[in-house]
Amino acid sequence: MAGAQTGTGKTAAFALPILQRLAPQASTSASPARHAVRALILAPTRELAIQVEQSFRDYARHLPLRSTCVYGGVDMNAQIEKLRLGVEILVATPGRLLDHVQNKTVMFNQVSMLVLDEGDRMLDMGFLPDIRRILALLPVSRQNMLFSATFPDEIRKLAATLLTNPVEVQVAARNALAELVTHVVHPVAREKKRELLCHIIQTRDLKQVLVFCGTRIGTNRLAHQLRREHIHADAIHGDKSQAERLVALEEFKAGKVAVLVATDVASRGLDIEGLPQVINFDIPRSPEDYVHRIGRTGRAGLTGEAISLVSSDDLESFAAIERLIKKRIDRVIVPGYEPDPGTLSSLLGKDVAVRELQRPRDTSRSVTPVPKERPRGKPADPIFSQPYEPGYASISDRHAPPAARRRERPIAALLGGLKPAKT
Repeated sequence: MAGAQTGTGKTAAFALPILQRLAPQASTSASPARHAVRALILAPTRELAIQVEQSFRDYARHLPLRSTCVYGGVDMNAQIEKLRLGVEILVATPGRLLDHVQNKTVMFNQVSMLVLDEGDRMLDMGFLPDIRRILALLPVSRQNMLFSATFPDEIRKLAATLLTNPVEVQVAARNALAELVTHVVHPVAREKKRELLCHIIQTRDLKQVLVFCGTRIGTNRLAHQLRREHIHADAIHGDKSQAERLVALEEFKAGKVAVLVATDVASRGLDIEGLPQVINFDIPRSPEDYVHRIGRTGRAGLTGEAISLVSSDDLESFAAIERLIKKRIDRVIVPGYEPDPGTLSSLLGKDVAVRELQRPRDTSRSVTPVPKERPRGKPADPIFSQPYEPGYASISDRHAPPAARRRERPIAALLGGLKPAKT
């Protein structure tokens, strides 16, 4: 069992020794029989599996060892063809690997090493049945390895049932954060989170930021709303096809997309070189996920920043995060986006820092008001006949639910004391 902070090189820590052990058995023969699967690496997400296999390919560039990656969301035929040619190193997600087992396109009789990457996620209740099925197919005599940045107590107990007298290597304190990452939390009213997110991105002119949401629907909606505010954004989550996910990730890495909105599918192991900021739009319900999320920044000795937007709904989860990391995160109030007094008192105590974040004036374009859609024959709502005031309620978001629009109606006071029409 190996634990280390995110971005410190856990992939190389198991990939290089595996290659060294397999090197004496490497063969230049074209026969598939000379290239049996000897090392099996299981990963929780497609993106992480692809990244791990790419690392093996890079490290083994001058060795006659073959590797491939199998994962869901794509056609199996190309994967079957590679497996039939023979590979020594197989990186896989559990579900697709069992599909190949069912089709008898993969054999495990010579596997001597098994790696569970991001071991805590691999052993949670969603993956455990598949993991147990795979373990039952492997030779009894083998080396098992678990790697992760976090090991909750319940996962440690479960790992003890799968490993035999494991040696534990803990590079840093359990669940420790990357030392070069700056953490800050902005208390905010729940209905103003999206406005504050736009405010931060635009005022600071952020060019590459990874934003985490809790749900797939929320991820799509937030990316769409950011695009309406002229912020180039895309979304990545489990409901998107593998091709769409890869395109979104590559465009984000290349700087073509400024904001990538993601579920926790992107929080595990992904290495995005030089990522400067991570923003938690939704606070993770599992405190360990916070460690993995912010681990996308501040990697390989670089600095990074982790920003969290906390509303009254997030107080319990945020308190659990601070207990886990044993660190008080700095609170910064953004004027104009303050939450209710109860949330403020719970989060701030006596230590209150205030930072003024001004939205830059953009004279290159003018924003025209978007009229509210209404049934025929009814008078227009006077609030939507006024010019749009950047930095306040998003009156242009006609797709917001009625309840949300009603919450935004106090903007009438800013537009000359107009009273909103009854809905």
